[in-house]
Amino acid sequence: MQKLIRAAVVGYGNIGKYTLETLESSPDFEIAGVVRRSSSSVSSELQNYKVVTSINDLHNVDVAILCTPTRNVEKYAIECLSAGINTVDSFDIHSKILELRNSLNEYAVKNGAVSIISAGWDPGSDSVIRTLMEAMAPKGITYTNFGPGMSMGHTVAVKAIDGVKAALSMTIPTGTGVHRRMVYIELEDGYNFQEVSQSIKADDYFAHDETHVFQVDDVEALKDMGHGVLMERKGASGETQNQQFKFDMRINNPALTAQVLVSAARATLRQSPGAYTMIEIPVVDLLPGEKEMWIRKLV
Repeated sequence: MQKLIRAAVVGYGNIGKYTLETLESSPDFEIAGVVRRSSSSVSSELQNYKVVTSINDLHNVDVAILCTPTRNVEKYAIECLSAGINTVDSFDIHSKILELRNSLNEYAVKNGAVSIISAGWDPGSDSVIRTLMEAMAPKGITYTNFGPGMSMGHTVAVKAIDGVKAALSMTIPTGTGVHRRMVYIELEDGYNFQEVSQSIKADDYFAHDETHVFQVDDVEALKDMGHGVLMERKGASGETQNQQFKFDMRINNPALTAQVLVSAARATLRQSPGAYTMIEIPVVDLLPGEKEMWIRKLV
């Protein structure tokens, strides 16, 4: 019988909860435990698992699935990799992915571990599809249109800004890869809305898009975790033009992120030590079981 992959869930917000569910439904995994900021108050769904405040308090962990805010990923990844534990994450600041990869590669190689970064659905699985489209039509343009839907990364970024009590960031596609960010916030007492609004718009997550900020009484009344993407490429194969490709999906955002994270966690055990993005690993390594089975089924 094949040895089960022992995975730890680091962070237990929306993505962490869906990741635990996904691991429970994946027969080739077992859950080593959950790492949280506090282990004093454990919710009912965690009663059957070891809940700790440090990855070092768990034993025989093969891979740590980092479900933390993007800006905390590097810190937690370095801690795990330094202990020889593989990591996966859904880091989503596109402009800083290569920098993170280079940083974590040093720790991964030194400690004989593997890190697969930015393993959500975008960046992540969508990146793989964009790569395939580029290979099919090397000359051309690809437009990635997100939404409409809730962006978890952007929402977490807003919540971290001083004066924000609760937040929701919605992504609205306007076409040709251009997006509008609609941000809804509950304001902490004593803060000026205009000043908080300007801080949001100046953040890296929002500075490059048209962003509108609104003050509301109850963010929860607006929340829906549905999201989606439409990717379109028009280009040329060889010298033949008018090749047109389209990929369209509508999803539950944290559920798909969790599934890609778990699939990437599986793939960490099949790579040489180092840090990788999803476009660098064989897609068959994301799937359970023997490669030969998938070759017969999918090729």
